[in-house]
Amino acid sequence: MGMIIGLVVLALIALVVVWVIGRYNQMIGTAEMVDNAMAQIAAQVESRWDALSNLISATKSYQSHEADTLKQIVHERSGVSRQSSVSQIEEDQAQFERAMRAIDVVVEQYPDLKASGVYQQTMSNVDKYENNVRQSRMVFNDMVTKFNRLIKVFPNSIIANLTGFQPKDYFKSSPDKAEMPQW
Repeated sequence: MGMIIGLVVLALIALVVVWVIGRYNQMIGTAEMVDNAMAQIAAQVESRWDALSNLISATKSYQSHEADTLKQIVHERSGVSRQSSVSQIEEDQAQFERAMRAIDVVVEQYPDLKASGVYQQTMSNVDKYENNVRQSRMVFNDMVTKFNRLIKVFPNSIIANLTGFQPKDYFKSSPDKAEMPQW
């Protein structure tokens, strides 16, 4: 009788261990999906900056001082990666917006630049990548929701606390980001 109770207890312990390992692995997998979503944002942000660099080249023939200023902005940016935080992405966004405002100044001074095919095509690419960044942020926030929910519900929260999983930050919409930028 004592041996049967011992086997039942051992079986229950084994089931709990298997369940804990399964939940832990699920948390790891979901955290990787969050990291992948951030990597997608980073890829779109880099493409957007590449398009901006092309736009800088297009403005260079109109006024070299502004082009040099814009090149300096692009050079000074830290870049983003899969390991970037939400705040680093938002800082990159602020740098990008400063660069776009500087380009707007050049375009206002040289209306024929705005009419050029190179400028229009490049702005179309910038808009496309800006939309891709926005879409990637939405996917990221969806993944963060899944991850945060996974680690906050009981009894997963116990495993998450014991293994160091922390909630991830969301991208938040601010009033100035409510609309697509109009470059």
